[in-house]
Amino acid sequence: MSKVFEGYERQYCEISASLSRNCTAASALDGEKKKQKLSEIQSGVGEAESLIRKMDLEARSLQPSVKAGLLAKLREYKSDLNNLKSELKRISAPNAKQATREELLESGMAETLAMSTDKRGRLLMSTERLNQSTDRIKESQRTVFETEELGVSILQDLHQQRESLLHAHTTLHGVDDNVGKSKKILAAMSKRMDRNKWIIGGIIASLVLAILFILYFKLTH
Repeated sequence: MSKVFEGYERQYCEISASLSRNCTAASALDGEKKKQKLSEIQSGVGEAESLIRKMDLEARSLQPSVKAGLLAKLREYKSDLNNLKSELKRISAPNAKQATREELLESGMAETLAMSTDKRGRLLMSTERLNQSTDRIKESQRTVFETEELGVSILQDLHQQRESLLHAHTTLHGVDDNVGKSKKILAAMSKRMDRNKWIIGGIIASLVLAILFILYFKLTH
């Protein structure tokens, strides 16, 4: 069902229930108070008619599968509004109490009023169900928002962990480079030490040979 139609429907049900109560109250009043109450009822009827027109336009703009059910419901609301208008006319007429009593006796209006009251009862029940549905929708939206916030928080944590892992990987890569450089330096130092050993050994050997040669030369001469 269209959310726009539901909004209009909820408003109409509330206005219809209020008009029914006001009609009942106005039938027991006299004088200026009754005029004020009737003026209030007429204003409410105007609002109800406006909502009926809005619901009709909204229903006709929807898909045929949805439109048929809404138009059927709209016919009930129009019938209910006509009953309210009739009741308003009876209350506004001179000697309204006597006229209403005679009309009820002659045309069986009591049954009609009972049916109208039953319809208004159904309207009130529909309003209550709509309010409950609205509350459930709001609760679902709140749950979705909380879930979305939790998901965003988890994504932020995962992003931070990824950044930490990338930083650790970069650090390890730098350590590997330093270790490689250190190995190269140690290898070069080892080669240099080996070369120095051979040089020192050669020098020592040369000195020993020179000393032996000098001793031999002195002893033979």
